[in-house]
Amino acid sequence: MKYGFIKVAAAVPAVRVADVEYNVQEMEKLIALASGDGVELLCFPELSLTGYTCQDLFKEKLLLDKAEEGLLRLLDFTRQLDIVCVVGLPVLAGGLLLNCAAVIQSGSLLGVVPKNYLPNYGEFYEKRWFASSQDLNDTEIYLAGSPILMSAQPKLFQLGDVKFGVEICEDVWAPLPPSNNLTMAGADIILNLSASDELIGKHRYLRSLVAQQSARTMSGYVYASSGFGESTQDVVYGGNAMIFENGHLLAEGERFLFQPQLQSAQIDVERLRAERHTNSTFINAQRHAHAVVIHAKTIIDNDFSLTRPVDPHPFIPADEAMGETCEDILNIQTAGLAKRLLHIRMEHVVVGISGGLDSTLALLVCVRTFDKLGLDRKGIVGVTMPGFGTTDRTHDNAASLMQSLGISQMEISIAKAVNQHFQDIGHDANVHDATYENSQARERTQILMDLANKCNALVVGTGDLSELALGWATYNGDHMSMYGVNAGIPKTLIQYLVRYIARQPQFAAVKDTLIDIVETPISPELTPADEEGNIKQKTEDLVGPYELHDFFLYYLLRYGFRPAKIFMLAQKAFQGTYTDDVIKKWLTTFCRRFFSQQFKRSCLPDGPKVGSISLSPRGDWRMASDASSALWLKECEEL
Repeated sequence: MKYGFIKVAAAVPAVRVADVEYNVQEMEKLIALASGDGVELLCFPELSLTGYTCQDLFKEKLLLDKAEEGLLRLLDFTRQLDIVCVVGLPVLAGGLLLNCAAVIQSGSLLGVVPKNYLPNYGEFYEKRWFASSQDLNDTEIYLAGSPILMSAQPKLFQLGDVKFGVEICEDVWAPLPPSNNLTMAGADIILNLSASDELIGKHRYLRSLVAQQSARTMSGYVYASSGFGESTQDVVYGGNAMIFENGHLLAEGERFLFQPQLQSAQIDVERLRAERHTNSTFINAQRHAHAVVIHAKTIIDNDFSLTRPVDPHPFIPADEAMGETCEDILNIQTAGLAKRLLHIRMEHVVVGISGGLDSTLALLVCVRTFDKLGLDRKGIVGVTMPGFGTTDRTHDNAASLMQSLGISQMEISIAKAVNQHFQDIGHDANVHDATYENSQARERTQILMDLANKCNALVVGTGDLSELALGWATYNGDHMSMYGVNAGIPKTLIQYLVRYIARQPQFAAVKDTLIDIVETPISPELTPADEEGNIKQKTEDLVGPYELHDFFLYYLLRYGFRPAKIFMLAQKAFQGTYTDDVIKKWLTTFCRRFFSQQFKRSCLPDGPKVGSISLSPRGDWRMASDASSALWLKECEEL
């Protein structure tokens, strides 16, 4: 395992009912293929050595002996291989015939797991042939030449740093699946050897069931089910092969194939563990879980290559979910602001309108809130405050937006007040340094706060999650408000939100303005424009591309990944877009700024959490303002 990834696979081999020799040959082909592809953990279907539909042939001693011989052949075949394989076969133990999964590696039989729950309904009458593990007393047997303790005690198998457990088909359909206890006892991954027939609507339910079990147990889940070649006497087997990670589908095979198939994926175990570490419910549930741990030989892979896709924009929903997600976000923002206004009995808000993305979204949220509360939009006081860097493009967009939305509109130039302030503190106005820039931001905030007092209004903040992460805000300037509606939304997502609103019929009058705002370069506009009147001070030229910073932010906060892993993921996600040197440069910048700017986040105004990540000092992110960034920056230097 490298960077926390382990490569797993679900195999659906060709099968002939009761023809063990043929079945072993077909399984060997898939084992060789998987091993050559770097798979570390391979799952076959239920009773894969004999076929699932042998029925009363399971009572025949010849078939049982041949199944054991088949296992011996697989042990010999894997003697020079590190891959761990889990195969299904019938096993006699203590007078009971058990439906089992055998875990093998490098010619060794590591352990045997008997099935817990036996279906005895519809077309399944397993109790006619098999006993449940719950009927089993501890019994030592010799299987394929190896002494094995057969027991109902839960078993975990450890492969390097990864622990996995096994359950068989019906087990996952039970009210209390064995995987519940196995994951509570430490299993990162569950393998399910299955033989599930196909019925109308069943696949959709099965897929949902496995996805939910993976999500509920915060585990990787590998599901392999019998396919073509099983008896079609009464039912048909479609050959399901699915791999999930915390409920998210990583790989899925095609059902009803007439050929063998192998579905593989890399499961991020570090990501799963990060989810568990932050989930108090999962932690509490672990208290009484237990299992015997069996160690496999560690697989060393020095040629790691990430094969699973990495979304470069983890905050952006998929296209099919875009509308629903945007509505959810806007409703959260609207509900948050509405509650605050009702609580303090205010019918007026003040918001600074710059013509940029953040203030535009904040204004649109105010409009939605007032409409929902049945308040007059004139109670929204939009204020443009042109300064030394304001361009005609942003100024005109701000004015057009406010006028079209029917809110109260004010324009207050800050130039005179700031120049007076420069004289008062003895600052040369020709020196465009932090004092020059921050004086403007603080003057604007003072105007908004004092105007809110005059109007008996609430100052609505515009700053977003990305700016909070980077500290790209003037302390007690645009950093401060009375309620920050954008505090939980990263910059990349704000662009999509504004585009989404622009397409809504009720905002048709401002569509062109909104689109132009989205396409305007992001800038604080605190230094003068160029000779053509265009924006000269571009934020992304100074601190780096927001799509990179949002990517870094997501993986740092959501999963606690170290810089080396974030860098590796970014290489994959932005291949062909940014060079390694560029990614390293801005990752270093992100780490440095994230630590040094915590003091600004320690005193944030209230604002609604929207997604899985928040920087609120009262909730999700609590960090010392003087925490050292040395470890993170050192790893960045070594990339």
